Amino acid sequence: MLRRSVLSLILAAVLLLSPGSALRGANNTNNDDIQASLKSFTKVLEAVETNFADPVKTEKAIYDGAIPGMLRTLDPHSNFFDPEEQQRFRENQRGQYFGVGMYVGVRNGHVTVMYPFHGSPAKNAGLRPADQLFRVNGKNTEKSTVEEVVGMLKGPRGTPVHVEVKREGREALVAFDLVRDQVDRPSVSTATWLKPGIAFIRIDSFNENTSKEFESEMKKLGEEKVEGLLIDLRENPGGILQEAVAVTDRFLERGQGIVSQRGRISPERPFQARRGNVGRKYPIVVMVSRGSASASEIVSGALQDHDRAWIFGQNTFGKGLVQAPYPLSFDCQLLLTVARYYTPSGRLIQRDYSKGTFFEYYYPKSTELKNKKEVRSTDSGRVVYGGGGITPDEEYKPVRANKFQSTLINRGAFFGYTGRRFGPGDAKLPDNWDIDLETLEQFRAFLTEKKIPYEESEFVLNLDWVKRQLKLEMYTTAFGKEKSDEAGAASDPEVLKAIESLSKAKLLLEKSKRMVARRR
Repeated sequence: MLRRSVLSLILAAVLLLSPGSALRGANNTNNDDIQASLKSFTKVLEAVETNFADPVKTEKAIYDGAIPGMLRTLDPHSNFFDPEEQQRFRENQRGQYFGVGMYVGVRNGHVTVMYPFHGSPAKNAGLRPADQLFRVNGKNTEKSTVEEVVGMLKGPRGTPVHVEVKREGREALVAFDLVRDQVDRPSVSTATWLKPGIAFIRIDSFNENTSKEFESEMKKLGEEKVEGLLIDLRENPGGILQEAVAVTDRFLERGQGIVSQRGRISPERPFQARRGNVGRKYPIVVMVSRGSASASEIVSGALQDHDRAWIFGQNTFGKGLVQAPYPLSFDCQLLLTVARYYTPSGRLIQRDYSKGTFFEYYYPKSTELKNKKEVRSTDSGRVVYGGGGITPDEEYKPVRANKFQSTLINRGAFFGYTGRRFGPGDAKLPDNWDIDLETLEQFRAFLTEKKIPYEESEFVLNLDWVKRQLKLEMYTTAFGKEKSDEAGAASDPEVLKAIESLSKAKLLLEKSKRMVARRR
């Protein structure tokens, strides 16, 4: 029965992938080829099930092997989701799930609370960073993986969860009775003022709510007061194309192109600004990195092509392929590449994946990937390139962590000290608290106690960095991750450098205005 079910699943996937079948109407020759291939596959599966040295989990062999293997012959971004992966995918798209609302990871061999989410059951109950999870609903979690613990914490809305944690300074476990609820995960994680007139807004990904969240945060800030805006898309992996279009729309003139997609089974589909600019025209700097991909490249590419924003940072990833979802049986889903997208100037920013391995594609040695044969120009005539992501107008190379910094980060020094500092007492700090001499001396003593090696000269040389890391970690516990992120943006060396580039964005904006005026 199981074999019949998974074979029917493979048949559905093959029909979708077959160039002459589900996408355009099958013919007899293609059907014969498919049936012959399935017979061969069935024989291989039977041989494996009968003769392999260990018992075979057929479902795992299909979900983790056969179907992903087939997709790897196509491109790096077509994907298959089993029921659990499909659920996580949809949760990410919606930006919400049902659970207790906290981010967990492994520290010192234990699944540990990294931070609870704002307004979540976990936050409201008093769980905080550095709490080690020992039991969930009576089940010991000392040997459980992060995924297993997360599965225990999630569940239907309104259902109870009993959690027991080990907290620094307490001998006995601390118990919490929680009730699962809807947990919202905003894609616009930070919106703040860096200085009078200079606003900062960070988009982590593009889910179903991104454009609404963006509008809401701009209203809270008071867009009429904005004299310059930094949009942070660093490490933003992308998401829903329509949401990227909606965010871009508000900064362009009505009718200006945002992106177009072209595929074998569908005609070209252009996306244009429908509303056009709905606010004042102020300079914009868009911050990007090597991890900025897909939808974030649509935003940065369109704003760059129309000279509406100054792109600052590193060359982006270079993902110009569009995936469409195809639901399959048994709550599975195929995410299949169906088109390529192009920026308004006609750039295909997709990197070449025909050579080398997928590992080399995802982790290239060089980030200088622009294709000099793919030359285009912005509205004002500035030269831009396709074939290798979005090349920033101004490059910024982040300073790599030195040995001292890497040691403290890898040993969890700041996280561990913060848990010790607050201990069993209230996790509170005065408003606008900053690192003082007493805190630094306590931190030094903690490093010595934990036998984390360092030289005095290293500590002095990295003092500003140490102060920043300590402050952000302690803000996370005392005020919440949101306040910590705001403080982090205000002290981020790359953000401070990007502020200086607003003058270049202003010149670009003036040039853009002149170009628009000439076209009228």
